[in-house]
Amino acid sequence: MIKACIFDLDNTLLDFMRMKRESVEMAVEAMIDAGLKIKKEAAIEKIFKLYSETHIEDQKIFDRFLEIELGYIDYKILAAGIVAYRKAKTANMILYPHIRFVLTELLRMGLKLGVISDAPRLQAWTRLAEVGLHTIFNAVITWDDTGIRKPNPEPFLAVLKKLEVQPEESIMVGDWAERDIYGAKEVGMITVFAKYGDTFGTKNSGAHYEIEDPLELLDIVKKLNEVK
Repeated sequence: MIKACIFDLDNTLLDFMRMKRESVEMAVEAMIDAGLKIKKEAAIEKIFKLYSETHIEDQKIFDRFLEIELGYIDYKILAAGIVAYRKAKTANMILYPHIRFVLTELLRMGLKLGVISDAPRLQAWTRLAEVGLHTIFNAVITWDDTGIRKPNPEPFLAVLKKLEVQPEESIMVGDWAERDIYGAKEVGMITVFAKYGDTFGTKNSGAHYEIEDPLELLDIVKKLNEVK
């Protein structure tokens, strides 16, 4: 009997990479407008390279970028980039199609809902609040809650404990096979790979189920709970 459904946040509930790409592009355009001498495409590529070297949540990425490009931080340029980034981030923080309906239906079916995110606590909760989902989850576990990222078992065990369910009574939905799927399977959870959010071109997720649309999750839950 499935009693809980747990979701990864970025690229599973939210189209995070779309938001990140749009926000960085707008920030670069604003910095160029403020006087930064660089080609737009080159700047975007360099910023994402810096993200890959640190973390996608790096809050000082533009500072580091300007220090490399200019040898110092020009605060007029930095401020322009930050303001443009924040505006674009809010405008592009959107849910994947059908997510809100699926979550509502899962609640109607009596399931508990949870989130496991490798994002810092404030960033995770801010994103949930921006799309109006901050009140519907029974448990939200972030990097700050455990200090350990997926696929380590600890975040999965933490959310299960908070939801008061056993691993075999829960479903984990995520877009990153090596973190979401592998980690959840290791603790005994049923796994669903969110192909619609996959940014790695994953060929074999290793999940129990794979879905192209969040709506398919409802059929999986009904089948597992033998709901006609």
